[in-house]
Amino acid sequence: MLPAPSESNAPSPIIHNVLHPSDLSDASWAAFAHALKAALLARGKLTLLHETDDADRDWSEFPHVRETLERWGVLPAGSASDALDQLGIEVAKIIGSGSDPVKGVLDYLEENGADLIVLATHHHGFDWLHRSVAEPVARKSREMTLFVPADGRGFISPEDGTVTLRNVLIPVAEQPPARPALLGAARIVRQLRLTAGSFTIVHVGEDEPECEVPSVPGWSWNTLIKKGNPVEAILESAQETDADLIIMSTDGRNGFLDALRGSHSERVLRQATCPLLAIPKASHAAAAIQFEEKSSDWYRQREKPPRRSAPPM
Repeated sequence: MLPAPSESNAPSPIIHNVLHPSDLSDASWAAFAHALKAALLARGKLTLLHETDDADRDWSEFPHVRETLERWGVLPAGSASDALDQLGIEVAKIIGSGSDPVKGVLDYLEENGADLIVLATHHHGFDWLHRSVAEPVARKSREMTLFVPADGRGFISPEDGTVTLRNVLIPVAEQPPARPALLGAARIVRQLRLTAGSFTIVHVGEDEPECEVPSVPGWSWNTLIKKGNPVEAILESAQETDADLIIMSTDGRNGFLDALRGSHSERVLRQATCPLLAIPKASHAAAAIQFEEKSSDWYRQREKPPRRSAPPM
């Protein structure tokens, strides 16, 4: 069973509603595990959404939440139907009747909202129901989105729910502001109660942004300065640091999933082999993270990470 959150070992949750749009394929299984873990930690609501015009689809095709939690050891085998209520989480399964997955997801978000969207991505064209879904949903929703590569590796095990998050990469630039990503990275590892690991800030270019970071016991902060093509430098840094997660602040204009084709962050997403978390600066999550920065003691212990420059090209 998960321990109850306390002020001493984890910040209070800022995520209350997690949305996981799914095509109900095996490729979405890893993303479902990450969405379930997020809802479980937050004691929040998890909505599983499938949009289709196929009348033969039914509820039995959705992932089985209670059975998954039993396999993870969070619930005992053969748990009662009200076991999820006792954990403090709510699960909703929705089958939409439209033929456009993007429209279905955005319609749901407009009516219900979500603090976190978890999407499976396919490197071979992002082909979800033969349509590009992950990118337009994230671009138009403007909410915090976790992309989990179907053919890569995640940091939550679908089999037993264990967490393997040791190395976090945070690309930064002058714009958008890096603070939501820096604070969000610290919050995630504290929420998951991870005792050791490494954050690496990577900046591509000459003018390094000033970064103050919260002190996280057992975790080190490092800064890596790179030159050259930003996408190649970020992907190279992810490989060098064996990154389990990339976290990026975004702004919707010149940042992540920009409407202009070929934006740096979108290209990173298409080639990264680990999950990527995008935190738009105008999202509910970014506002909540920065609000809590002003009121929580654990944010107030600051340090400046050591700098390490890349070797000459």
